[in-house]
Amino acid sequence: MTLESLSKDITAAAKAEASEIAATAQAEADGLRGEAEAKAEAIRSEAAARAAREAEQVAREVVASARQVNQKDLLVARRAALDATLAQARETLGDPKWKGRAGLLKSLMAKADEIGTSGYAVRPVGVDKKAVKDLAGSRSMGEETDGLGGFVLDAEDGSVSYDFRFDALLTRAWTDNLPGVSAALFD
Repeated sequence: MTLESLSKDITAAAKAEASEIAATAQAEADGLRGEAEAKAEAIRSEAAARAAREAEQVAREVVASARQVNQKDLLVARRAALDATLAQARETLGDPKWKGRAGLLKSLMAKADEIGTSGYAVRPVGVDKKAVKDLAGSRSMGEETDGLGGFVLDAEDGSVSYDFRFDALLTRAWTDNLPGVSAALFD
């Protein structure tokens, strides 16, 4: 073998070994790239799934919060409507020119008559003093009392009082009929 042929053999062997090393390195690089791409895809998928879950949770919370705010606003509006209705009833009952005033006073005095005619004093609300005095009959008249209208019937010994004032009657009627009022206004 000549030096030249030995050199060619060494060169060929070195090239073959270099090709083999390069091919092995390329295969390893391709494998590592594939693993890296698979890991990256898994991380992307997991992050996307987590983001989707978090977005869905936030959406549920926002919807629940909006519903709660709407329910609160609805309750506040209903309360305002009920308060306005009660205020309107008070205003009507407190109006000295209300057309139903005389009839209501007569009806209340008839109930007072059922309780007893003698031995009771009548304390009228100022606005109804004259009308109550005319309806009181033989009952004594006491001092005026505060209210929208009507009167208080007191036993002479002070042991019993019956409140026939419009405000007290309205308060009782309002409490007793609030479910019906609510149904009429909101159903």
